Amino acid sequence: MSEHQPNPPKTPRKAPRAYKPGRATLTVWEVLGSSPDIAFFIGEPLKVAGRIWSWFVVEKDIYIHLGTTLLETALAFGIATAFGLALGLWLALSPLASAILDPYIKALNSMPRVILAPIFGVWFGLGIWSKVALAITLVFFIVFFNVYQGVREVSLVVLANARMLGAKRRQLLRHIYLPSATSWVFSSLPTSLGRAFVGAVIGEYLGSARGVGYLIMQAEGSFDVNTVFAGIVVLTRLRPLPGRPVGPD
Repeated sequence: MSEHQPNPPKTPRKAPRAYKPGRATLTVWEVLGSSPDIAFFIGEPLKVAGRIWSWFVVEKDIYIHLGTTLLETALAFGIATAFGLALGLWLALSPLASAILDPYIKALNSMPRVILAPIFGVWFGLGIWSKVALAITLVFFIVFFNVYQGVREVSLVVLANARMLGAKRRQLLRHIYLPSATSWVFSSLPTSLGRAFVGAVIGEYLGSARGVGYLIMQAEGSFDVNTVFAGIVVLTRLRPLPGRPVGPD
């Protein structure tokens, strides 16, 4: 009787590589951009890439603008977080102050922030601080409401036990209220940082002398659509950084 030979293990077939829609989009864009009439409105991918290459490699003049935009973002995020944390803790722990200021805070939160840009321009000029002020208005309420909710969500049982053990108001603030509020702030950190970035760019676009938003504004004024798209690509690559997932693409 012949011995039964086991079948060799099958080599798993590799799944076909997924076709990335971005390649098809670039191809269609390049084909449409070959027409001068259409290219006036949508630009040409190769010229957009050439502009980005010139910014970063040839002329290297993008770095000072990127530094300005990122500095405005960092300042707005830090200042708004500090003020939002302080005011959120105060109102959450002071029912009387909360009842008095609640209507005003809700009214300010419902106001479109962009309309404040001309006022900040008059107050602070075309430097970085008018952009920082605009970005602060976008970040402050996110931090404030998260801190306020975080303090209000503290367990009454935990507070009662801490008071039974002799915890003073300052100790409650340090060991119970502040950690609870901080956890809520950290959960909203990507959103807050993204809003600070958006506020800085919008402020630069509306009026500035430096920044990526300024480059886009200048290109728009000269009908240079390729530079406009180049600025959009640069901002798009920067914008996801705060919330970019960790792992292979």
